[in-house]
Amino acid sequence: MVLRAAACLICFSSPLLAEGYATPVELGEALFFETELSANGTQSCASCHDPNAGFADPRRDANGAFSRGDDGVSLGARHAPSAAYAALSPAFHRNADGAWVGGQFWDGRAADLEEQAGGPILNAIELGHKTEAEAVARLAADPDYVAAFAALYGVDIRSDARAGFAALTAALAEFEASPVFQPFDSKYDRFLRGEAELSREEELGRVLFFSQQFTNCNQCHQLRRSAMDPSEPFTDFRYHNIGVPANLAGRQENGVGADWVDNGLFDNPLVKDPAQRGKFKTPTLRNVAVTGPYMHNGVFQDLRTVIVFYNKYNSAAEAARINPETGMEWGAAPVPETLSTTELTHGPALDARRIDALVAFLETLTDSRYETLLGD
Repeated sequence: MVLRAAACLICFSSPLLAEGYATPVELGEALFFETELSANGTQSCASCHDPNAGFADPRRDANGAFSRGDDGVSLGARHAPSAAYAALSPAFHRNADGAWVGGQFWDGRAADLEEQAGGPILNAIELGHKTEAEAVARLAADPDYVAAFAALYGVDIRSDARAGFAALTAALAEFEASPVFQPFDSKYDRFLRGEAELSREEELGRVLFFSQQFTNCNQCHQLRRSAMDPSEPFTDFRYHNIGVPANLAGRQENGVGADWVDNGLFDNPLVKDPAQRGKFKTPTLRNVAVTGPYMHNGVFQDLRTVIVFYNKYNSAAEAARINPETGMEWGAAPVPETLSTTELTHGPALDARRIDALVAFLETLTDSRYETLLGD
């Protein structure tokens, strides 16, 4: 059995057991680190969803907001979201109120984890395989994979590429739904279990976050009815337009024109309503302090900047018009006609102390294995 070096990361023991891949999760783990899933054999799922960086792309500079494809040149126009806690998202659907909910990717175009897992493999500017058959053929060259797919899914990947690709994405989804991706062991989780105490600043941030009066955070980032629910994903899995400005620095590298507008949810083939233009899926806030840059286009580097950005909708102060990272005005909302105005203008303006308290609380949502990344 060949031991792939990419699988031997700090946080994980090798998934490659002496007796082979005993479960779909073990097979999915091996595939998650499998560089043969890229056309030139240089990248894997873990390249853009690094398990040592909150399952996000760890690059932090403005021109590194977009993940680079396996050709070393290609760039997309969106920041790769963290894969942690992604399994909690429901399948893409419209709820009883007619709002779009769930799915995967920033625009929900993948109905579920299995569909999402196959997307990057066949994307020309990501992992770069042209067909399902091409990707499966790479795996079929490894007898261990042949045996695993036959034993776990009843599929002969040497002769049935379509079934093999379906089994491939199913195994990846099984791994991404495992506790490795959603351990619920942050300081906040330990606080809920009575195993940790929050500092005064963190507690102030918690109270502000869940407040129905003083902030707008929980308008989009709280799913459960109780603020003490241990399974809170810190997202409503819905789609909102919060007026995020274009990442002009990133566009200088990816070549996208300064006047181009990302349609967000409206680019989803199932969504025909232009009123959804410019809306993006609310991301989980779990591990948010260690998975920057932020927003769908990676335009902000610092978590505090994100909160200051939200605060501009409630503050009349001159300073609220300025992006602290650039010293310039924030920039116009690309699609102003669909802004989530009700949610954005809920609550009074926040002073610096309360902004800092919210940052401190958001840092408590960091899974224990990433707490060393928080710094001082």
